[in-house]
Amino acid sequence: MIVCIGEAVIDMFYTNTHGSQNVFLPLPGGCAYNTSIAISRLKTPAAFLGRLSTSFFGEMQIKRLRENNVKDNLIIRCEQNTILAFIKVEEGKEPQYAFYDEGTADRLLSPQELPPLPAETSCIVFGSISMAMENIASTIGNLILKEAKQKVIVFDPNIRPFMIKDRDAYLRRFEIWAKASTIVKLSLEDFEYITPNPVPEKALEKIIGMGTRLAILTLGSQGVMALLRRDDGSVVKAAVPGIPVPNLIDTVGAGDTFQGALLAWLEHRGKLSHNAIASLSEDDLHNALVFANKAASIVCTRHGAEPPTLEELKIDN
Repeated sequence: MIVCIGEAVIDMFYTNTHGSQNVFLPLPGGCAYNTSIAISRLKTPAAFLGRLSTSFFGEMQIKRLRENNVKDNLIIRCEQNTILAFIKVEEGKEPQYAFYDEGTADRLLSPQELPPLPAETSCIVFGSISMAMENIASTIGNLILKEAKQKVIVFDPNIRPFMIKDRDAYLRRFEIWAKASTIVKLSLEDFEYITPNPVPEKALEKIIGMGTRLAILTLGSQGVMALLRRDDGSVVKAAVPGIPVPNLIDTVGAGDTFQGALLAWLEHRGKLSHNAIASLSEDDLHNALVFANKAASIVCTRHGAEPPTLEELKIDN
């Protein structure tokens, strides 16, 4: 069981599908939320842990989880409003975001509300804007520090600079979270916030130097690269090229889909454990990246975060 903990938002997509008039179309989203769906669509048990509003937006969110067979028994329902994330996508540009999150359901998650994790939980996924908001950042941070020795911890920072009020404080906490994590997956934009003008391989070396076992850098159309630190201190490198997406619509949910597909690949092969990840062969690591990269490329051909199914991937590795 992979538990994804964090925010569930309503993505308000700027679109002109309503005749000639531009409107905002509400769709359920959020990093942890999308990742849980990506995992479940690949026939891997997944659960979402977070606070969902009892409003109609919250009902939309929980309905989508259930439709995708994501377990919902770890969800806390509450009366606060849902985070709204307004998104504008323009050709050739990264999506633009505006978040409305003050006093919302997600950010008020407290340690006292956390339900016990199921005994079958092998992995916890966290990150994104949850780690830039309180109380939820401290609640999740304390949980992963507590569970790091027993479970695989996966950190996807998905940094939104405008959500971070104190960069130095965030970076200090980032290092603590990375040290506790088995896998850290970052985008080039994340690295540029952490270390201006980074050299990709040097940036990955910096992450595994913090104590992370497997550091992954997604480079968009340029592909993905990773460094794996073994118990003896040796490092395994892997890289796969980008996949051309001639019919690209947007990149919303691509990173979440990559993350979910990577973890599903490992789980299907019995490799989602501390020892198994430390012992991944170069071929294993390469194949996992190919699988995850393919999944992310497919979601880029769709509006919003619509991860592919196992049948759609058609990769036998």
